[in-house]
Parts: sequence; structure tokens; C-alpha cells
Amino acid sequence: MKLNKIKSRMIGALTVACLLAPANAALALDEITVAYFLEWPSPNLLHKADGRFEKEMGVKVNWRAFGNGNEMTAAMVSGDVQIAYSQGLTPFVVGVTKGAPLKLVSAAVSYAENDNCIVHKDSGITQANAKELEGKKVASPIGNVTHYKMLKTLQHLGVDTNKINLLQMNPPDGAAALARGDVAMACGFGGALQRMKKFGSPLMTAKEQEAIGIRVFDIVSVTNDFAQDYPDLVVSFLQITEDANNLFRTNPSEHMPVIAKESGQNLDDALSMINLFEFPTRDEQLSDAWMGKTVNAFVNEVADFYVQEGSLPKALDDYSVTMDDSFIRQVK
Repeated sequence: MKLNKIKSRMIGALTVACLLAPANAALALDEITVAYFLEWPSPNLLHKADGRFEKEMGVKVNWRAFGNGNEMTAAMVSGDVQIAYSQGLTPFVVGVTKGAPLKLVSAAVSYAENDNCIVHKDSGITQANAKELEGKKVASPIGNVTHYKMLKTLQHLGVDTNKINLLQMNPPDGAAALARGDVAMACGFGGALQRMKKFGSPLMTAKEQEAIGIRVFDIVSVTNDFAQDYPDLVVSFLQITEDANNLFRTNPSEHMPVIAKESGQNLDDALSMINLFEFPTRDEQLSDAWMGKTVNAFVNEVADFYVQEGSLPKALDDYSVTMDDSFIRQVK
């Protein structure tokens, strides 16, 4: 299936979901659901394990794993999820542009080294002859940060992205397809990316991508209704996450076994991944490097890119209404 047809179907489906979203979804105060990723180790899993989120937020907290950030958006639009932890910025931007009632309330993690595209070792494809990817099968989740990075990378290398045979695959499926040799390149993140590297190498390293302006970070997003009706719970979630990040920094080795178990990984894999993560502090997030300036600028950059690329018909005039730093400002 051609790239534009896949993208139009996925974004069209998201548009329908957004339009069908209830205007005033009633949330039960006795429980909430938090979206997150498995094979994605983060310090706040410590307090998922010890029950601190439930104890301090005063509600039952259900943690639901997803395959990509677009799935998180759809679940939030439907009212099934109230908070998404480590949602990719790209699916957030695509979602709010299409009407998803979401707010960006925090930066979660920066991870340039943990999201990339791997070319199969038998393909013979490198940066020098990257145009040979045209006509070949490439596996990637679509409409998320991974997809954005892939498109920016290929365009930089002179590849016509409309001529690649893009297959919508979440990272675990992409890793399996690359292992079988079904695709010339697979793109993904987390544990699946580590498995991909056993069968090839990055088309472009993270440092090379950063040098051409590709940034990679995830966010914490919440539904508008939840932010409006239960602001204290939003602040509490961010505070507990901040405390977990600080706790982890004091003695990483002590806490890694629990984090690894909660992320569904063995200790070595979890450790190798988390060493490539950066969890910005509350003060860092409020600086110009994050919520103070850069995040807003990058949101607009991502939106403009997808409009130019043809995935979005039009960007919003003002994305600042989809971002709110008042919650992270209350974190101590």
C-alpha cells in the first residue's frame, strides 16, 4: 500500500474519533487509566510498583500499555484514558490538529539514541545510496515520532518518501519483519530497536540526526476534561513522577531491578536503555530549553512539516492553547 494512502486512512480514522469525542466526558473519581509503553524503562514505574500513585492521588490507577502514541490519542479521545505518560510529540501534534481534546502538561523523557531506523545488513543500503530504499519495504509505526524522524532523515538523504513501500508496524512487529528479511529497513524504539540492531545498523546515527535539527522527546498529556475537572490529580501525577526521577538519580543501581521488572525487560536491557534517557527536572522543563520556549517552537515545526509533507491539510493558527505549564509549575 502506498505511503499517502496509509497516512490518509490513519489520520482520517483519528479525525473521526476526535469528532465523535463526547463534549463533557464524565470521569469517575474512583479510578483513572494511565497510558504507557512496555520495554520503556522510566523511574516512575517505581511508584507504579509500590502503589504510591494510588495512595497519594486517592484513586485506583490502571496502567495500560500501548503500541504507539496514536493508539494513546485514540484511547484518550474515547474517554478510556485520562493521562498518557511518554506519548510521542508527533502523535500529540497530529491529534490536537485534528481536534483531539488534549493538553501537553509536561516533558517526560528525551531519548535521541532510543528511536531510530535500522537497515538490514544484507540490503547493502547506506547513507550514500539511500535512494535505493525507493520501491522497497520499510516498516514503521505511522504518525508518531519514529515516523517523523524517518521522513526527515530520508528527505535529508534525497529519498522520495512517496516511493517507499511503507508498512504500518509497531516496533515489535517491525523487529520481527527485519529479522525475517521481509523489509529492507525497520524503524522503532525501545526494546524492539535493540532487537533490530542485531540484524543491521542505523541509516543515520542519533548524533547525525540531531546535527540536522531532529529532536526526539516524549511528553505527558492529559485530556482537557481531566485537566479542567481534576487539576489536583494532574499535579499529583507530575509530582510523583518528579519525585521518582529524583529518587532514581540518587542510586540508579538500587532501583533498576524494579524498573526492569515493571517495564517487562531483563535487567541488562533495561539498564542499557535507561542510560540513554534524560528525564528533565521540573526546573529544566520551565526553562527556555523546554516548556519555556523550545517545546512550543518544536510543536509548530512538527505541524508545519506534516502539512508540507501532505499528512495534515492545515496546521492550527495557535498551538499554545494545547499546552499548559501551570501544572508543572506547582510541582516542588
